[in-house]
Amino acid sequence: MSHVTLRLAVADHIATITIARPPVNAQNNRFREELAEVVDSLGDRPDVRVIVLTGEGKAFSAGADLSERPTQEPGHYTAHNRRVRTSFDCLLECPKPIIAAVNGAAIGAGCVTALCCDIIVTSEKGFLQMTEVNVGLAGGVAHVRRHFGESDARLLIMTARRIYGPDLLRMNVVSACTTPQELMETAMGIAADIAKASPSAVRAAKRSFQVTEGMSIYDAYRFEQTQTKALSTSDDTAEAMAAFHEKRPPVFKD
Repeated sequence: MSHVTLRLAVADHIATITIARPPVNAQNNRFREELAEVVDSLGDRPDVRVIVLTGEGKAFSAGADLSERPTQEPGHYTAHNRRVRTSFDCLLECPKPIIAAVNGAAIGAGCVTALCCDIIVTSEKGFLQMTEVNVGLAGGVAHVRRHFGESDARLLIMTARRIYGPDLLRMNVVSACTTPQELMETAMGIAADIAKASPSAVRAAKRSFQVTEGMSIYDAYRFEQTQTKALSTSDDTAEAMAAFHEKRPPVFKD
């Protein structure tokens, strides 16, 4: 597929996806289709171990493109909702970790896109905002609740306020808040650390996060132990053990 709404770069096992729909990276159906296609492809590529997702210009993504709002024609809203879910689910379901580098406005669907990533970093000018209540809608609660405490989740959803990087860090929603100039360096530094780790172990860790959410601690830890047992006979684990004994960095295969 020729990408119209995204730019993709891959180097050193790190894929960088840049949302590129000026002026504010609004999400239309072409974007949703391309994002799912790119993320699904990167999830299967052996030369990619981690993904960084960011926005071009001053916005991460200012939400849905309102020119493509669904009509009341039978089935139209249902099909629209399915496309929107797919653009979020591809991030949640990707076997590789995804880092959101929130460089500016992440509003509505853009906010949820960031919240569907595994790790979130933001600049001081980056912000999350859910404006649905101002236009008679009320979406995104489930995704917001995964990252925000209960009071702050309600604050975000019910007031439609912008919450900037420093407050997001205080609320433990993001892992780092940087200057705009340092944002991508910070995100790429985290990505580089992930890329150096055992690819199979990182995939297993993400799988554990996916599967155990909502489980009891008893069932969740039992699942994690099955992951550890499966990894114990892998080539990655053998290489890690050999490297430890030989006092050298491990060299994992793609």
